[in-house]
Amino acid sequence: MSRIGNQPVLIPSGVDVSFQGLKITIKGSKGELSFTLPSSITVEKKEEGLIISRADSTPATRSLHGLVRALLANMVTGVSKGFEKRLEIIGVGYRAAVAGKKLTLNLGFSHPVDLEIPAGISVQMDTEKKNVLIISGIDRQRVGQFSANIRSFRPPEPYKGKGIRYEGERVIRKAGKTASKGEK
Repeated sequence: MSRIGNQPVLIPSGVDVSFQGLKITIKGSKGELSFTLPSSITVEKKEEGLIISRADSTPATRSLHGLVRALLANMVTGVSKGFEKRLEIIGVGYRAAVAGKKLTLNLGFSHPVDLEIPAGISVQMDTEKKNVLIISGIDRQRVGQFSANIRSFRPPEPYKGKGIRYEGERVIRKAGKTASKGEK
C-alpha cells in the first residue's frame, strides 16, 4: 500500500503558498495555480513543507489523501520548473506548423488538422530535431491532456511505425504478411 499522502510536499525558495478557507494558491516564477481542497483533507504549512492530513480512514478519504498530496506536489513543481511533453511526428509527408495560437497538423488526411492552443500552454517546434513538437506549461494535467489530444489524431501504428508518439516511446512492431509459395 502506498504511503504517498504522508510525505510532506517540499516548497523550494521562490514559491509562495497561501490559504483562503479550502482554496490553496501556489505562486512561483512561472505562474500561479490554485486548488480547492476536499472537506475531509486538511493542509498545514510547516518548516519542512506542506503537511497533508485526513479526517478519517474511510477508503475514499484515504485515496483523496494521496491524490491531494500528488496534485499539490505537481502544482509546486509546475510553478517553479514547469512541465514539458515532446511529441515525435513520424511518417512521409507528416508535419506540423505553429502560427500564433494555432497548431496545424498535416497527417495524411485529405485536409490539415487545425487546433487552437489553449491558454497557459505553449507549443513550439524543436529547432534541432525535425518534426518534434514541444508542449510546455505549468499545469501538468493540461499539458498531458493537450499532448494526448494531438497524439489521438494519428497514434503510432504497429506495422510501419508511422504516427505521433511521445519522445522515447517504444512502439512494438508487428511483422506484415509474407508471400508464401502456393502448393500445387
